[in-house]
Amino acid sequence: MTLNLYFLRHGETESSLTGTYCGALDVELSAEGRQMAEDFKAAYQSFPWEAVYVSPMLRTVATAKPLCDAMGLKMQLREGLREIAYGDWEGKTPAEVETSDRDNYIRWLSDPGWNGPTGGEKGIDIARRSALVLEEIEQKYQTGNVLIVSHKATIRIMLCELLGIDVGRFRDRIGMLVASISVVEIGARGPLLKILGDRAHLRASLRDRPGS
Repeated sequence: MTLNLYFLRHGETESSLTGTYCGALDVELSAEGRQMAEDFKAAYQSFPWEAVYVSPMLRTVATAKPLCDAMGLKMQLREGLREIAYGDWEGKTPAEVETSDRDNYIRWLSDPGWNGPTGGEKGIDIARRSALVLEEIEQKYQTGNVLIVSHKATIRIMLCELLGIDVGRFRDRIGMLVASISVVEIGARGPLLKILGDRAHLRASLRDRPGS
């Protein structure tokens, strides 16, 4: 028997379409993002979930809500699952940041594990706080399926930590489209990546949506 961790990135937002940095900004899902949440619910509502852990931000709560409502599951909100805080870069595009804060932007691109956005969080900060959530889950549930609804950077960092990938490479090694699901099996030999960034649960028109 194994524990299966299902990592779901929230649905589409305006920021995911435009590519602006959106970490601590508490934005809503777009209409398409809400439909993505409904599609996930339709595909996974008969699944035997042990628990659902959710970042307490509007976009993640709205993504988890259709499934939780349909199955009568209580969301376990955890601060450790929040998105990376981008500090002074919040709401700006990469091009704007490169122009206004070039030196720190280059440092961040070279190693976001140990360099943070100006006024924001380093990758290692997210690794530390999200690890507490993963430890809690592994202590409570030795078997079964647990859903974790979080964010692009945070999920990639958690996957790096579980799979032994340098956290400083989370932006270079792992892609994570909106509303995609990734699965890690925790077995006797440790974490095993089974699925990465799957969006088969979305209707074709949503799978083809642009945006990061």
